[in-house]
Amino acid sequence: MKKIHTRAKRRLYTATHIKHIRRAKRTKPRAFKSEEKAKEWAKKNNIKDFELRNLRDSGKPKIKIVQ
Repeated sequence: MKKIHTRAKRRLYTATHIKHIRRAKRTKPRAFKSEEKAKEWAKKNNIKDFELRNLRDSGKPKIKIVQ
């Protein structure tokens, strides 16, 4: 196999001393700026039983869908 430069390996999220096999990224919870957008996304993805939580105490809201 051809050698890959360190910057390219960093882009693939692999260590520099390991062969360049791509790692799977973790999925993160979806967050929204408004309740309307969160409800719209839940309806579009057929999620019926959910709760909305604000992740921030003050300032702009950041809404997360919890099932």
